[in-house]
Formats: sequence, C-alpha cells, structure tokens
Amino acid sequence: MFAVGFQTGLLHDAERPAWSGEGPRPLAWSAWYPAAGGAEAMPFGVPPAAALFVMGAVAADAPLSAARGAWPVVLLSHGTGGTAASLGWLACRLAAAGHVVIGVDHHGNTAAEPYRPEAFLAWWDRPRDLTVLLDRLAAEGPFAGHLDLADVTAAGFSIGGYTVLALAGAVTEMALFRDWAAEQPFVKGPREFPDIAAQIEPLLTTSAPFRAAWERQSADLRDHRVRAVAALAPAPPVRGFREASLTAMGDVAVTIISGEADDEAPWEACALWLSRLIPDCRLHSLGAAVAHYPFLCEGTKLGRRMLPELFVDPPGIDRRAVHDAVAALTLEAFRRA
Repeated sequence: MFAVGFQTGLLHDAERPAWSGEGPRPLAWSAWYPAAGGAEAMPFGVPPAAALFVMGAVAADAPLSAARGAWPVVLLSHGTGGTAASLGWLACRLAAAGHVVIGVDHHGNTAAEPYRPEAFLAWWDRPRDLTVLLDRLAAEGPFAGHLDLADVTAAGFSIGGYTVLALAGAVTEMALFRDWAAEQPFVKGPREFPDIAAQIEPLLTTSAPFRAAWERQSADLRDHRVRAVAALAPAPPVRGFREASLTAMGDVAVTIISGEADDEAPWEACALWLSRLIPDCRLHSLGAAVAHYPFLCEGTKLGRRMLPELFVDPPGIDRRAVHDAVAALTLEAFRRA
C-alpha cells in the first residue's frame, strides 16, 4: 500500500463555453495518487477553513511515486451539487492500492462554485469533462508520461454513476427520461432547483450555451480507453438512456453498487433496471438499510451538525464499513476487467 498524494489544478475546455458564455468551460481537477517514499499523509478536511467532512489522509503536493513508469488511471465523477473531494474516501483507497485517480468539479453542478440550472439539466456535458482531463493530464502537468492509457477505469456516485455509464457508451435521449419521470411519484427536481423542469424552455430562449448543450444531448460520449466502470447508487437520469445503447455495452465491464433503502436513486428503478439491460454487469446490494448518502465522506462534528441529512446515518449503519466494502468491490471489479 502507498501513501496517498493529493494535488489540485485548473484547466479549460476550449471547445465548450462556460455557462455564463464568458470564456471556456473550467475544469477544476483533483488527483489522488501513489506518493513517493517518505511522504507524510495527514487527514484533510474540506473545506479547509471550516471542514464539513474529511476525505482521508493525504500528502498534499507530494511527488508521484517512481515505483512504476506508468500508473493505471481511475476517472472519478461526483454526485449532483457535490465535489470530487466528496468522494475522496474512495479516491484515497484506490490511490493507496496503486491508481492515479482524477476527479473533476463539474462546472455549474458543484458546490465549489455557484450552481447553474443549465448544469443541473445538461447531464450529458459531464462525461466530456473527464475525457478532456485525461487527454490533457496525460500530456502535461505533474502526471504527463506517467498515466497508463491502456488501463483506464471510471467510478461515479449518483449522477456521477450516470456520467461513467455514458463514458462506457450509454446514450441519452431526454424525452425518455421526461416520459418516465412523469409517471414517478418520487421524481422531482434536486433540492438546489426544485423547479428545474420549468426552467428548460426559458433557458432554451435566453442561453446560447444551454441551447448548444441541449442539441448535443444524444451525442455518443464513449471513451474507448475506459475498459470498466463502477456506478455507485446511479441516479434517476439513467432512465434517459436509450435501452439499445445499454444492451450494446458488452465490451465494457460494468459494476453497480447500491443500497436498497435509497430514496434518491431507488434500487429497482435505477440499479436493478440497468443490471437487466447491460450485458457484462455485476450488481451488488449493500443491504436493505443502506440509503444514498453513506456514499459520501464521513462528516466532521460541524458537518454532522450543519448537514445532518448528508452526514448522520441511522442506527446500525457504519459509514466507514460501507466505504471499505464499496472500495473493495470497486477494486475487485477493476481487477476483474
């Protein structure tokens, strides 16, 4: 096992504008990786000034280990309104096992910057964030020349699960999701934008970046370097995938891990439905009592007080044990592939 290094940075995708229309789309990235010998890892709280959660023990800005010339890569996608760091518990475990883990704060859909309704609607813009980051960080910066592009996998939580399935070849058609959601009593807008559906038509009228994004909703976002994905509690937007695109995903190993008490991403409607359509898919239940938010980092005392819905689990749920189980299943899945 390696000590875990941690670095952050900012790149831009010149092919897509920021939601404001001013400048290119920002790609704020975080990376966890095997650190060089002698690196000292310390618990890292987020945000640093008044930590709400602890993502794990890392050696900030430590050099990459020279134990290998090139390291396997895991692309990481956070949930709605979250950050890459909110999955730091998983990234740290994967990096300690010998992976370079690259996550992104998806522009407009991340707590690291002001929320944008466009980003909460145009889910299909998220996968390209990871493809562009992989291209750029393989060629420049601290990992240039040290990423094994023949060994790339991806993991995502909630709508991040949707994101990594799109990287594996799943194709979106928004009308499918809207037709399905209209029949579901539990589907509503996210708490950040509870009226999100009503904003589609106004945004199509007023926002050129959103119109352009809306027109590319059914683009094929497959990244052929990704050989396996782990979708953790995949969220309802997966019901916008064309079934034919899911049944055609036979050359990518898919693992789905979810809890059966999940009200945000219901087991039968999301995880089970996907598993019945994707050919090479293994479905793992964490049990009848595990809900959605144990997939986030462990909260600090402040975090548990300010955001109990995210960081306080019901009796009988050990979040650290859930994390250990999910990380073990994810590593097993990537090794199997």
